[in-house]
Amino acid sequence: MSKGSQLTDEQKDITKKIELIKKNIGLYPDFPVPGVSFRDTFSILRQPNLFNTLKSILIDAVQTHFMEAECIAGLDARGFLIGPLIALELRLPFIPIRKQGKLPGKVTSEGYTKEYGKDTVEVQTDSVTPGMKILVVDDLLATGGSLEASCHLIEKCQGDVIGCLVIIEIESLHGRSRLHVPIHSIVKY
Repeated sequence: MSKGSQLTDEQKDITKKIELIKKNIGLYPDFPVPGVSFRDTFSILRQPNLFNTLKSILIDAVQTHFMEAECIAGLDARGFLIGPLIALELRLPFIPIRKQGKLPGKVTSEGYTKEYGKDTVEVQTDSVTPGMKILVVDDLLATGGSLEASCHLIEKCQGDVIGCLVIIEIESLHGRSRLHVPIHSIVKY
């Protein structure tokens, strides 16, 4: 922010809400494996007023940064908690991106490497309409593997990924550098 510029009351309110969210995110050292510090959004979901605050921040982020979204895609498993909330509020379709072997019907798959192993994600092929503008949401951006794989998956089905929205970004892991789409994170560590 340049000298002399000031935050509007609305920007101050959003900043306060984001700080409240950040203060309430749980931290679990050495989970799920030694050396990983796990940031947990479940602590927010246990507090209905705070969860509602998070929902309003996410909706505002979509309306500010990704207005052209025609569909919301959420990653297994925590993206399933926020993606449908956003989709329902904005009256958009929701597409689940799941771990391998969890979706019925014809699926498209994409493998990836994550902070502590390898995995594969899938999407039901007929859930993506060619050219559909899709926003991918998840709770966390760490190394970027699952979000990168999800974007490739949607593109394999001829969808247009317009960006990614996450609650938490772990900046030291540089996951953002793996993605070729705009990314908006609510809280950064």
